Amino acid sequence: MQKEFLEHKLNINRRRFLTQVGMGIGGAALGSLLMPDLFGKSEEEMIMTGLPHFAPKAKRIIYLFQNGAPSQLDLFDYKPMLQQMYGQDLPASIRMGQRLTGMTAGQEKFPLAGTAFQFNQYGAARAWISELLPHTSKVVDDLCIVRSMYTEAINHDPALTFFQTGAQVGNRPSMGSWLSYGLGSENKNLPAFCVLLSRGRGNGQGVYSKLWSNGFLDSFHQGVQFSSGDNPVLYLNNPEGIDKADRRRMLDKLAALNDESYKEFGDPEITAKVQQYEMAYRMQTAVPDITDLSKEPEDIIKLYGPDCLTPGTYAANCLLARKLSENGVRFIQLYHQGWDGHNNLPSEIKGQCQDVDQASAALITDLKQRGLLDETLVIWGGEFGRTNYCQGVLTKENYGRDHHPRCFTIWMAGGGVKPGVYGETDEFGYNIIKDPVHVHDFHATVLHLMGLDHEKLTFKYLGRRFRLTDVAGKVVNGLIA
Repeated sequence: MQKEFLEHKLNINRRRFLTQVGMGIGGAALGSLLMPDLFGKSEEEMIMTGLPHFAPKAKRIIYLFQNGAPSQLDLFDYKPMLQQMYGQDLPASIRMGQRLTGMTAGQEKFPLAGTAFQFNQYGAARAWISELLPHTSKVVDDLCIVRSMYTEAINHDPALTFFQTGAQVGNRPSMGSWLSYGLGSENKNLPAFCVLLSRGRGNGQGVYSKLWSNGFLDSFHQGVQFSSGDNPVLYLNNPEGIDKADRRRMLDKLAALNDESYKEFGDPEITAKVQQYEMAYRMQTAVPDITDLSKEPEDIIKLYGPDCLTPGTYAANCLLARKLSENGVRFIQLYHQGWDGHNNLPSEIKGQCQDVDQASAALITDLKQRGLLDETLVIWGGEFGRTNYCQGVLTKENYGRDHHPRCFTIWMAGGGVKPGVYGETDEFGYNIIKDPVHVHDFHATVLHLMGLDHEKLTFKYLGRRFRLTDVAGKVVNGLIA
């Protein structure tokens, strides 16, 4: 009776115990088959096992970063008040003593500059789009246009670094590295994080490798840069006189030596290097086919425009981003330089838009017709916005705009975002009056769409757990479908 009472109390007997243990062992075995490297991981590595925290809305991201900061007032945020008050000084009650850059801090006047371009409304949301973006206006019903982004950074380097890493200082993992760490790649022959560079016709700001750095994460998570030359990935091909079998034997010997070194020193970077060597070996087969755009059908070439056949152009990189994405690359970061409109903006922005408008819209259309847009999040935008007043002397033919962190516009498409217009700025286009979205909020929302809780995606470094959103950020549910 005593034994039966205890079994009832614990709700377990020998048969139930063996059944449950058997299921546990079976589950462990299945896990080891699905993820061979699941066991033997460190405590930190066990936090993330290549699985999302919850069901994701997006599987992959293509981030079309417009480096230099496009003018939202000439592209997306139409403000008739600036036309009506053309040349008048920005009211002090609107500026409210905002910090200025060194380029306009010495100005006595801040003459308001309305856009030189026509705007029209498009799509179900009746979104205002500039005449400079005729192709983008055709896909507006697929876009989630966020007019209420803001940041603290007022200069290019910290602002750009902030958007890419969640911090204005260096040595932090980039967004792509965090996603590689959290989710890994869907294709064992390609890295989880790839980087593409292009330069437009306008005044450019530089980009640098710290923007796609792994920071304090294993170097395996660093972005792999593709170039426009004969060798898209540097040092990928075998040296002269070395064939694939030789390369294989060399890697095996090197792995054995590194294994001995790891046993002696326990440095995880040693195993990360071995992983990189093996990835490069597998990429030798996958990369040449993916980077060959000559096999694309004529209708796709026409969709992206003739520039897509010129390696290194924005159009070519958009098409390459689609190919990388459909082959399982988790995060493709495209940096396009040329948007720094401090002067001669009306003339320069025409060329800038011609560089990117058709290919950006084509990427949306291409993904959609392939059934990939729903699972691919596309992001378009820069590091901050542009002022509503002119930098320097204002004339009818010419104006320039300084940096403006208080409000600017980005757009997203696919990947579980809600099409339409989100957020609102005041009639001067200077301050946000509805639904502000901070950079940390943006990061939290992007991670959420990928099935990751931004507060759980952490890495312990120097005694502290770091994350992409630092100690801030909230998911913006109004952006999610």
